[in-house]
Amino acid sequence: MVALTAEKQDRNVLSRIASGDGHGENSSYFDGWKAYEENPFHPVERPDGVIQMGLAENQLCGDLMRKWVLEHPEGSICTAEGVNQFSDIAIFQDYHGLPEFRQAVAKFMEKTRDNKVKFDPDRIVMSGGATGAHETVAFCLANPGDGFLVPTPYYPGFDRDLRWRTGVNLVPVTCHSSNGFKITVEALEAAYENARESNIPVKGLLITNPSNPLGTTLDRDCLKSLVNFTNDKGIHLIADEIYAATTFGLSDFTSVAEVIEEIPDCNRDLIHIVYSLSKDMGLPGLRVGIIYSYNNRVVNIARKMSSFGLVSSQTQHLIAKMLSDEGFVDEFLRESKLRLAARHAELTTGLDGLGIGWLKAKAGLFLWMDLRSLLKTATFDSETELWRVIVHKVKLNVSPGGSFHCHEPGWFRVCFANMDHKTMETALERIRVFTRQLEEESLNRTKPMAATSMMAKKKKKCWQSSLRLSFNDTRRFEDGFFSPHSPVPPSPLVRAQT
Repeated sequence: MVALTAEKQDRNVLSRIASGDGHGENSSYFDGWKAYEENPFHPVERPDGVIQMGLAENQLCGDLMRKWVLEHPEGSICTAEGVNQFSDIAIFQDYHGLPEFRQAVAKFMEKTRDNKVKFDPDRIVMSGGATGAHETVAFCLANPGDGFLVPTPYYPGFDRDLRWRTGVNLVPVTCHSSNGFKITVEALEAAYENARESNIPVKGLLITNPSNPLGTTLDRDCLKSLVNFTNDKGIHLIADEIYAATTFGLSDFTSVAEVIEEIPDCNRDLIHIVYSLSKDMGLPGLRVGIIYSYNNRVVNIARKMSSFGLVSSQTQHLIAKMLSDEGFVDEFLRESKLRLAARHAELTTGLDGLGIGWLKAKAGLFLWMDLRSLLKTATFDSETELWRVIVHKVKLNVSPGGSFHCHEPGWFRVCFANMDHKTMETALERIRVFTRQLEEESLNRTKPMAATSMMAKKKKKCWQSSLRLSFNDTRRFEDGFFSPHSPVPPSPLVRAQT
């Protein structure tokens, strides 16, 4: 009997969904994670490991969270102070969720939007993180083969969350760096027409505000234009607002919930919000996702569908206690903004000193870094080549723009809130070593071809041109890239396998 290959076995015994690649794992976004997992940085045990800058996680206020937990043991039913509620919480709970949980989440959503809007606890539908919430919304609003418009660049996980099991298409709305990647009605109309020409029925528009990966926020006028566009087309508007409380500096966040109050005759049945506590509170492991819909039918259907990914009653109990502590919530949100601003300033000051550009934005747990001048050619092949050097040689897991469906090569998302100060310093030092090495090599290569006086005049621009030259011979990156004085010792190339 001839043994079957794993691929043939999959086709014979597994479903097409299970055996296919719809999860989207075969992308550079996830490859960077694999490189990190194989050789994670540790200041003592693995000083030459990969630093994780591809994880959008808020770890800057973990001390405040731990302090609250220690001071409120009654928040857990597994402590002496909370065990008296064990029987009430541990028994079966239906898919509506604990009333105190829904009330606390609604209040928190109001607070993160400066109390400018009200949220009805009876419209709160819980889900296993924003991932489950997005898929549930897709199941509720679209059939297999239907499409959602999504402005680019967008979070790579949407390809998994909205498409994999639902069979829904994502139709890119191309945005441009020339205007800061802003969403325009012209771009929306073009994408809508392209979908129709491809026989893809458009069921909605999905936006992220604040944006992942840009870190920008949508202003009131833009949001109004999006609501009007979707209302005019009779399609849904899904607003992913999971980074609502991550604004800092002079940046303001405006929720779609606020804008629809100002639009006469707005069809609210077409408006839906996805939220979670993963980013704003730094609690991704608790898997608290929220669907808030103004459509009664969607609320009822989504609540039934949430049976496949409920938030545990113990988690609901803890979150209800925590978010009901208004003093703690106020302190946490205030301190989080200050720490995010400080970390953002630390990273951007370092990049500015090296002449590395970034999209000006004041929200999110990341920034959109501009390395277009470092590409050998303005292609995604060149972007991938540069990304491989950054991940495998510089040992920083940053995410290339191509994995976010950005149509312009050379942009990279860099996360900054998932590490401590010392690790950020190490990451910046690696970038300095990287750029300094390239500048020195460029100077050595161009010196015989130019007079010393000309070199002095061009010194400021030298490193940018040198990085274009640096990728002409990729063997140099395989053979001892770092200088003898580099704080990052050379090590074998860590190859991410798919």
